[in-house]
Amino acid sequence: MPVNEASPADAWWSKAVVYQIYPRSFADSNADGIGDLQGIIERLDYLSQLGVDVLWLSPVYPSPHDDNGYDISDYQDIDPLFGTLADFDRLLDAVHERGMKLVMDLVVNHTSDEHSWFTASRDGGPQGDKRDWYIWRPAREGMEPGTPGAEPNNWESFFSGPAWTYDEASGEYYLHLFSRKQPDLNWENPEVRQAVHAMMRWWLDRGVDGFRMDVINLISKTPGLPDGVVHEGSRYGDGSPHYICGPRIHEYLAEMHREVFEGHPRRLLTVGEMPGVTVEDAKLFTDPARREIDMVFQFEHVGLDQGPGGKFDPRPLRLTDLKVSLGRWQTGLGDTGWNSLYWNNHDQPRVVSRFGDDSPAYRDRSAKLLATVLHLHRGTPYIYQGEELAMANVPFASIEDFRDIETLNYHREQTALGADEERILAGLRHRSRDNARTPMQWDTTQHAGFTTATPWIAVNPDHSSVNAKAQLADPDSVFHFYRRLIALRHCEPAVTRGDFHMLHPDHEQLYAFTRHDAASGTELLVLANFGAADLTVTLPDGWEHSETLIANVPATSPLTTRHTLQPWEARVHRRRTA
Repeated sequence: MPVNEASPADAWWSKAVVYQIYPRSFADSNADGIGDLQGIIERLDYLSQLGVDVLWLSPVYPSPHDDNGYDISDYQDIDPLFGTLADFDRLLDAVHERGMKLVMDLVVNHTSDEHSWFTASRDGGPQGDKRDWYIWRPAREGMEPGTPGAEPNNWESFFSGPAWTYDEASGEYYLHLFSRKQPDLNWENPEVRQAVHAMMRWWLDRGVDGFRMDVINLISKTPGLPDGVVHEGSRYGDGSPHYICGPRIHEYLAEMHREVFEGHPRRLLTVGEMPGVTVEDAKLFTDPARREIDMVFQFEHVGLDQGPGGKFDPRPLRLTDLKVSLGRWQTGLGDTGWNSLYWNNHDQPRVVSRFGDDSPAYRDRSAKLLATVLHLHRGTPYIYQGEELAMANVPFASIEDFRDIETLNYHREQTALGADEERILAGLRHRSRDNARTPMQWDTTQHAGFTTATPWIAVNPDHSSVNAKAQLADPDSVFHFYRRLIALRHCEPAVTRGDFHMLHPDHEQLYAFTRHDAASGTELLVLANFGAADLTVTLPDGWEHSETLIANVPATSPLTTRHTLQPWEARVHRRRTA
């Protein structure tokens, strides 16, 4: 039986840890200020030392880089910014030589407007051969094309403004849920699906080990593309009910599995990024019997600190909300399906600044706590580059310091509405995607060892104290703590197979749970103090003489029935139940 059809807890990726590389910001080998494939090759021994099993590359395909590579103009080549196909092949070989796998970013909800498919769709006009490869519609009846409000429906783009752009040459609008330079593909057209499947097989034949599928649950839209509800304070309609997990999404993913992955001889990984996905949806997507995908990225827990104004209106996280959310996903996918576990990625601010404490006193300790809590859940953990060093958010001084299209569009829109500049910048400093995209901090040199040129985005000034070189030399560093957590997942069955039981769900400072694996007769207890004050907890019976597996604070006394945890202390204990 192919591994992708096995029980999730027995699949190879249940013991694996994935490391996401944002190539533009990882390592620059040719002194142009932008990271590249050769730079990744030169740092593979670092990743091997960390102990990760899979590398996930954010897009390295040719692109105009309107959205930093998530606008792809050619699916079967490498952007010269990053190198060549020969460089990619050398990287893939070097990854495999070290016993790791490599997963590509698959972005097929949309292409770049400079992709040959779209240029043919646009330039051929309404009767062209590839017109139906994208979603074109005329203006609203009775409205002048190209005027405000004439868009085919009222949907808003994820990157602000309407989700439609008017093409004067052909007299119609095209849909783009993201940038106007990212037109949505029409998955209703079987030729589109066949072309995507052929491209995926081409990469698998080249030797890649799977795909992370960008916003894959948006590819099916409700027929007719009806208007969305206009919420208070918004100029546009919320179209998400008409494209999140649309009516044919399961059909499309089952077809993809059948055409691309079914019976493949290699041990592949498929993970779908799915904004707005529910637990019930995810159970269907990741049920091995349905043969769709292996796991999903869900966004529920990274939306808990949003205020009423949305993403750039941050509010403090309530720990009870986090426990409700993560606990529901643990329980919901406990019998069928599988979780992806993450705090950080290229779209999220740095977690030590977001959910931890990035002050000098508690930065390392809170980073280790967050790692402990995440990696001890049931699922496959994902580490985003620099997370293993406790890289933090950036003190951006002005809008000129930012590069991200979402950030710049939001600033432009809010400025036009007369919003206060400092209030806008405060939200962007907390939540901009650029927090995750500053260069990897390798050492204390001017540009943190990332490049000898001027980097495409400035390095975080704290690299003089937070960098890989220093942490590799310190056995108590955040890096070595992550290394020990990864090793624990590799060798302790209860981490991968054990059931999950939340303790003290209503406590606002304590995150505690158990993992029990009946097959090995092992139970784990995880305790984490999410706060800067001591916390005394009452332990479940029988844990007083348990074994400490890992802790971020040296034990000063044995575990007791009433045990006091220091600020941001986390510990994992093990006992035998049979």
